[in-house]
Amino acid sequence: MSMYFVGIDISKYKHDCCIISAADQKLVSRFTVKNDKTGFEQLLTIFNSLSNPQDIRIGFESTAHYALNLELFLENANQSFMEINPVLIKEYKKSTSLRRTKTDSIDCESIARWLMTVEYKPHSKGFYHAYSLKSLTRLRDRLVRQRSFYLVKITNVLDHTFPEFKPFFHERLSKTALYLLENYGSAEKMARMNSASYEKLRSLSRGKFSPQQFIRLKELAANTVGVNNSIFDVELNSLLTLYKSLVKEIDTLETEINKLIEEVRPHYMSVPGIGAISAAVIYSEYGDISNFSTPAQMLAFAGIEPGVNDSGTESHGGRMVKHGSSGLRYVLINCCLPLIRFDMTFATYYAKKRGEGKPHRVAITHVAKKLVRVIYALEKQGVDFNAQKLR
Repeated sequence: MSMYFVGIDISKYKHDCCIISAADQKLVSRFTVKNDKTGFEQLLTIFNSLSNPQDIRIGFESTAHYALNLELFLENANQSFMEINPVLIKEYKKSTSLRRTKTDSIDCESIARWLMTVEYKPHSKGFYHAYSLKSLTRLRDRLVRQRSFYLVKITNVLDHTFPEFKPFFHERLSKTALYLLENYGSAEKMARMNSASYEKLRSLSRGKFSPQQFIRLKELAANTVGVNNSIFDVELNSLLTLYKSLVKEIDTLETEINKLIEEVRPHYMSVPGIGAISAAVIYSEYGDISNFSTPAQMLAFAGIEPGVNDSGTESHGGRMVKHGSSGLRYVLINCCLPLIRFDMTFATYYAKKRGEGKPHRVAITHVAKKLVRVIYALEKQGVDFNAQKLR
């Protein structure tokens, strides 16, 4: 019974394909299809023309959204496929040739031949949630970064117009602080605030903004060293509008992310410190955890495994390799901050690493590795987190 390995090099407008027979490892066909319905149907026709179309191993590099339509088509046609980390193909090509030649036809053959050397792990069926969450969480991350950018710009304007304002609010632009900027803007206007203004601020802060704070803010506004300039007022209003727009869009995205992750609700959502947004990032980046044979593979995927230098008389570990998704790595490490505060086992493990002389960032990375191993165990066993069973 013949088996075929198919390597597909994904691009925006076309896909280059290569079919190799497992029996003699010879090239059966090399062709190009367009990234449209006609091209996909042509691809399926070629598959069906093979002597054993049911026994096909298809692989292509993970290339963001360019492969999505092909993935959906293959799934609907009951064809399995395997997404591959581009770094693996790059390293495989380097190991098979000294030439630095890169063409789409060479790449698709390299993918097909690489498939022959590894265990075939087809993509899980029904990847809608993983793809949707990846799109939404990555968009949210970009918007959060933009929101931070506008907060910095707002601070820059305040440094000119009212430098005492942000220190008064302990360097944070709280809900009350943003209300003042939106409704008064300049220090001159804040200096003229009256009792009605205070009542609104007291209500907005739920009684936390005291009369003494109100009087002190008015004094700072009246005696500021800032510059009263209409240009800065225009700039501040524009930045506040952009900031508010981003806050609204981020809220909308988070609502949709929460809904999607609740539908799949992975077991690691029961770990203290992993909220809905963090769980969504982990789920979207890792995908189906059954594709990983060991926790070490998950660590390598996130790029939090150490490099190893073992040569001659030298043998020592190195820094984190930092391959893979930086967003996934950031979330895993950030989830550990509440973990070491509220879970005794993780807190003890962190203290142990600190006692070994490791700085905070290194110790928290070790905690992240432990967290990945816990996530792997929970999903493999199909159970929720239980601190009593944790070692």
